[in-house]
Amino acid sequence: MYIPEYHRPKDHAVVRAFMKENPFAIVVSSDENSPFATHVPVLVSEAEGIIHLRGHVARANPHWKMLEAGRETLVIFHGPHAYVSPSLYESRASVPTWNYAAVHAYGRARIITEPARLTEILVETITSFEQAYLEQWQNLNEGFRTKMLSQIVGFEIPVDRLEAKFKLSQNRPRIDQARVIQALESSTDSTVSAVARLMKEQGLGR
Repeated sequence: MYIPEYHRPKDHAVVRAFMKENPFAIVVSSDENSPFATHVPVLVSEAEGIIHLRGHVARANPHWKMLEAGRETLVIFHGPHAYVSPSLYESRASVPTWNYAAVHAYGRARIITEPARLTEILVETITSFEQAYLEQWQNLNEGFRTKMLSQIVGFEIPVDRLEAKFKLSQNRPRIDQARVIQALESSTDSTVSAVARLMKEQGLGR
């Protein structure tokens, strides 16, 4: 990913938090012919300085076979984004742009098929997104749960390389940043207003 230095976040904790806050990622692998992508929630954890990504896909999805092949996989975490009008800038000699944040994580996947480890992934996923459902899942008929587990394949990806880009008007004067924030945060579109919030979190426009 092309990243000018002023768009590269320096705080590792900020990047990790962004990944956790935007877990619905795009997993991209390739076979001998072309790239293949799956949109799936991905869990993010860190141990001994290494970020680990975990999730699962349907067994009917051929993507797991590409993951199993051991080629490098790209996982894209994408956050809020918004069009930025040049009318917000002091200088009239300006052009439109788009503000956004994204993280690219690279690594080689390990496939998980053992029922116990698949259950761990499911429990962690349920706990992350709907804690209240966990009791219902655990009380389901064991035969049903076993059948559900047989229809998915889990994966874990230790991240070898991480690229983060927060393109948030860092290259504009502070007055321009403030105007962009004011315009975006007034939007009724939550995706657009979230860009203003992210800009504020990065200390822009002050």
